[in-house]
Amino acid sequence: MSDTEIPNVPSPRQTLSYLNGLFQAHGLEAKSKLGQNFLIDLNLLALIVRTAELGQQDAVLEVGTGTGSLTAQLALWSGGVCTVEIDTGLAPVAREVIGERQNVRFVFGDCLASKNELNPEMIAAWDELFVARHCTRRKLVANLPYVIATPLISNLLIARADIERMVVMVQWEIAERMRAVAGTKDYNALSVLVQSVADVEVVRKVLPTNFYPRPKVDSAIVLIRPNAEKRAKVGDVPKFRVFLRDLYVHRRKNLRQALSGWPAGRRDKAEVDAKLSALGIDGTLRSETLDVEQHIRLCAAFV
Repeated sequence: MSDTEIPNVPSPRQTLSYLNGLFQAHGLEAKSKLGQNFLIDLNLLALIVRTAELGQQDAVLEVGTGTGSLTAQLALWSGGVCTVEIDTGLAPVAREVIGERQNVRFVFGDCLASKNELNPEMIAAWDELFVARHCTRRKLVANLPYVIATPLISNLLIARADIERMVVMVQWEIAERMRAVAGTKDYNALSVLVQSVADVEVVRKVLPTNFYPRPKVDSAIVLIRPNAEKRAKVGDVPKFRVFLRDLYVHRRKNLRQALSGWPAGRRDKAEVDAKLSALGIDGTLRSETLDVEQHIRLCAAFV
């Protein structure tokens, strides 16, 4: 078999009975501390794959291999998959389910080196796959563990300008924040960051009954499309992220108070007032009332 061929390995149908049998055979159980909730609705699994619009030119990053059910589907339709799993106990299960596929790279470890840094081993494996499989596009497609969804998405958006799309299963609350508009209760620094460099769409709300074990909250399949034009307007994206973090440290403060009592060093209130006036922004407003474009202008004026 040549390196460019895709192995004809049957893809498993991950149902509740299938999962139970698989776990019993390997003496395993889901680990809540790792946010393990396995998708058991076959229609939703197919929806994730369809939304990804995969082709042989795609090098896919999947975080949360689990039992490998989604991985197998991604491998069938894409040029290759770099799949990451922190629970090494699932390794034999995933390898059994996925089978011998030349276009799959396994990384067992955390996807994050720290809160604000991606695992370099994961990125290196994804890069290697991209070259080896002669791919021209990158995509993130994953049923993400809740605990790492926000830092992973944020760090990938900041560090990589070459991702064509992200199709992710996340907690409903996170999906609401990523698409929230200014002045609403869900709008925060995450909303501004994601929308400043990408277009966000909630594809489907997903109920707890579609997972095993059932999570306590609803989930959502979200499509995130990085937007080069938006990114260019932001300029220095890492700097913008730090600015948003510091701006939203004290969310209840108005802009004048927040910008004057800056975490990195206090500012003269007269200077703050003068800059806000020049921007045409009322200093008595709170940060969450400003749209994305106003946040970008604010960052340019104060950083």
